[in-house]
Amino acid sequence: MLLSYAVKRADFFNKRDPLEAQRQLFRELLETAANTQFGRDNTFARLKNLSFDVAYRNYKSRVPIRSYQEFMTDYLYLDQPVCAIGRSAPYLDNNTWPGTIKMYCETSGTTAPTKFIPFSTQMFAENRRAALDLMACYLAANPESKILSGKILYMSGSTHLNKVKRGVWSGDMSALTLRFRPWYLTPFVEPKAEISALPWEEKLQAMAELLLSDDSIRVISGVPPWIILLLKRCVEIGAKPIRELLPNLELIIHGGTSLTPYRNEFANLFDGHLPHLLELLPSSEAFMAFQQLGEAQMRLTPFYGVFFEFVRFEDLDGHGKPAPYADAIPLEQVKVGQRYAIILSTCSGLWRYHIGDTIRFTSIAPHFIEFTGRDRFLDKLEEKVTQGEVEQAVANLNRIVNWNVREFMVGADVPKRQHQWVLAVQNENLKSDDARQVLDTTLCALNADYATFRSQGRINAPDVVLVPEDGIYQWSQIERGKLGGQTKIPHIDPTPDSSMIASLRQFHEFPPTGVSL
Repeated sequence: MLLSYAVKRADFFNKRDPLEAQRQLFRELLETAANTQFGRDNTFARLKNLSFDVAYRNYKSRVPIRSYQEFMTDYLYLDQPVCAIGRSAPYLDNNTWPGTIKMYCETSGTTAPTKFIPFSTQMFAENRRAALDLMACYLAANPESKILSGKILYMSGSTHLNKVKRGVWSGDMSALTLRFRPWYLTPFVEPKAEISALPWEEKLQAMAELLLSDDSIRVISGVPPWIILLLKRCVEIGAKPIRELLPNLELIIHGGTSLTPYRNEFANLFDGHLPHLLELLPSSEAFMAFQQLGEAQMRLTPFYGVFFEFVRFEDLDGHGKPAPYADAIPLEQVKVGQRYAIILSTCSGLWRYHIGDTIRFTSIAPHFIEFTGRDRFLDKLEEKVTQGEVEQAVANLNRIVNWNVREFMVGADVPKRQHQWVLAVQNENLKSDDARQVLDTTLCALNADYATFRSQGRINAPDVVLVPEDGIYQWSQIERGKLGGQTKIPHIDPTPDSSMIASLRQFHEFPPTGVSL
């Protein structure tokens, strides 16, 4: 019965016209928000009877592209005390979306105060539809799957919720998802609340013990580096290969950061016999893409309460930001091979919001994409090396026997005109000179500007520091107070003065003690 439903749902998903869906969503969003403060300020009511092309042209001319900081100042905290900005969630009632926003996703900025992203009840429902479509497509492609008779282990972040006002909450996306999920899903989701609420190290241990003791867990969902930590903890406890310890593990759903630098370690863990891997492109603002079984890349999913626009990567400024009226295009105009920054208008009341993620289309029928990282890049030496290129360099390094870089970060030392890398590795006998050569050669092959600057002596050879495999996690826990769950280590130092990579390198001049990861 459930399999038949999944097949029908997957068939409907795959037959939908993404371009028509975007035109319809655009109109629905404008009509729904026409009587909000934002809708009145931008005369949405005048656009509803126009053709898509005319309405979109008017929309672009009236509504500037905004970052979170700009949206926060212009609308989210418009009538609220300055002292509340970045310290508590705003209270929005018919401001940028009809009615009261009852949930806010808290995301920790690396260089700014905490972001409080509006998360409407409609967006919550759209995310649930996306999750159902993902699972329907998986089951339709794999009818022999056993996941319907098993459970999923969801590697959440903090489960703590903050009360904004009566009936209004803020917290980590995973906390909101777990707290307000449909009651009928509770028996199929692990871990239970008492484990989810533990500090990260205790939670990691408890989840590993749970995985080893409950053979009904068939799916793990989380961020790649934390999934690897969990699986390694299972091996430490069980003292056997992971495939023997978890014979029923069928599927790993991963997102939040690229799998590319970690793929080699996954393959080694499973001795080449990996479970199915499906990638997502989720965010606190919107659900954007997922991978179907048997397909090499994710498909953009323009069906879930979001109107997409795209700005060419080359049109971003030196800080990775588009101009307020940059030449954005809708989905129907994207080109294969071009890297774009994503601009979102959502059913949570974010309008022309610059999310900070970049993608590249590898096909437009269907719309296959690859996640190319954040829009930050190594540019302090004018080289514009992208996050995707940085991650590919580490992936090349990991293909060398015994490297297995666990985590990494790269920044720039401007006076010395060189890149500074910190690599967390397993093998203490490795040499930084070997890593330097591979990283340098790879970036020269991938990035023409970098290759030219290196040949001209405008950029010197990179400096590489090797630290123990948990070294960067130790730094993140002690210096940033962030570890585990949905927390991501920035692979490119996002600070304007390179203070993050400097902090990391200085931290490891004096190895910390008393931190167990």
